[in-house]
Parts: sequence; C-alpha cells; structure tokens
Amino acid sequence: MIVRPEEWVKDYLYPLFRVSNDEELITRMWYGTVIYGVLTLMLKEAPYGRYSNYSYGFGVPVKLAWCLQEAPSFYIPLIFVVYGQKTAYGGVVNQMCLGMFMMHYFQRSFIFPLLMKSSKPTPFLPFFCAFLTCLYNGVLHGLYFVNFYHYKDDVWLYKPYFYIGFCLYLYGMKINIGADTALRYLRKEGETGYKIPTGNWFELLSCPNYFGEILEMWGYALASLAPPALAHAVFTTLFLTHRAVHHHRWYIKKFEDYPKSRKAVFPYLL
Repeated sequence: MIVRPEEWVKDYLYPLFRVSNDEELITRMWYGTVIYGVLTLMLKEAPYGRYSNYSYGFGVPVKLAWCLQEAPSFYIPLIFVVYGQKTAYGGVVNQMCLGMFMMHYFQRSFIFPLLMKSSKPTPFLPFFCAFLTCLYNGVLHGLYFVNFYHYKDDVWLYKPYFYIGFCLYLYGMKINIGADTALRYLRKEGETGYKIPTGNWFELLSCPNYFGEILEMWGYALASLAPPALAHAVFTTLFLTHRAVHHHRWYIKKFEDYPKSRKAVFPYLL
C-alpha cells in the first residue's frame, strides 16, 4: 500500500509545526525559510569547499555529497506529482512553476556533480544540513504547487511578469552554468592550486555563478509570485551573497594582482 505524500505531511509535519491545515503549514515553513536565511548571515563561513573544516565531521566524497544533498528538492516534488492527489497541479502554470524549481535541482543534483573535477571532501555536518534544507524545500514547494495553490491559466498566462520571470530564470541559469564551466576548466590537467578566473562575467564579479543562481530564484519567484518561491529567493540571496563576500575577500588576500574593479556578487554594487 502506497502512503500518499499528503498523508505523510498530515501525520508528521502537522504535529511538528503545530498546525491543522496545509495553509498554516506552508505559511510557517516559508517564514522558516526566511528566518534560516537570516541566521546563515551569522556564520563566519560555511565550512565546505575551500573552507572545509573536518572538525565538523568526516569527509563525504564531494560528488556523492552534491548528488545526495541536493536530490530531495527534485525527488520530493516528483513524489508529490506521481503519488499525490494533485488537487492543484492540472494547470500549465503550476506545472511550469514547479518545473523551474525541479529543473534547477535536477541540474545541481545530477549534472553539476558528475562534471566536477576532484575537490575536497565535504565535512559531514554541512552536508547533512544541506540535505535537510533541500528535503524541507522539496516538501514546501511540492506541497504548494501540487496540492495547495491552483493558478488559473486563462488569467496567469496573460500576466507579463510570468514571462519576464521565466526569461530571467533561464538567463540566470545560463550565467550560473557558464560560470561553473569556466571554473571547472580554469586549471589544466595535472595543475593544482587556485587561479584568477577571467572572461565574461568574471570581469565584473568574483562569483558570477552565485549571481546567476540568485537571478534564477528571483525569476522563479517573479513568475509564480508564490510565497515559498519568494522566501526561497530571499534565502538564496542572503546565503550566496554572504558566501560570495567571503570568496571575494579570499581572492583579494591570496592574489596581490586581483582586479580592484571587481565586485563580489552584484555588478557595480557589492
């Protein structure tokens, strides 16, 4: 017997969040997303990647870590689509909005890690926190677009901000993937150490990959105007901006000839 995801939500998440219906649960969860984003600003630096700190647990192979930690934000909405009641999911707008969320995490879970070159293992604690975060987001966004809020296609498909948001999402993804590709091929075969990235958006920013991901999430938020999507865009902006500032300072400290005109994550601003 298959347990429908909405039954699991009622049995486990309703008591956990002390709510009695989906609307209350979604509201508390998207509030939680924003609060979590603010709390990440208190971290000195997230201890993975170049800042890996193994006092936070044993190292998880980096490709495996990325695959496992990001996957719940793809699989959980997919479970809602396949096994849920789909009370809101029949329309094109619902499908496209959730599709944007799932497309991003499909790329982060199954394409980005497989293309990675060798890197430092991820300490267990930040890996596990990322897994729980993506699990949380998968439930929130899957529940909202599949079971809760139904967009009226004959109204929403005439809204200009739906198309502007969708185009912004695609452009952000292009910047994100392009910057990740440039970083991946920055070192030639057999080389070690760090180099200064150059070309395209790297002439303006230290972290155009983060800038692209922030644009993606704001495009998703604009296209849907969904509270979970807006909260996710806020969280992404806070977390990645904070990390980009650390990266930018690291580059300046490490390279005496680092370009002074570059900003960390937002062109000409920060």
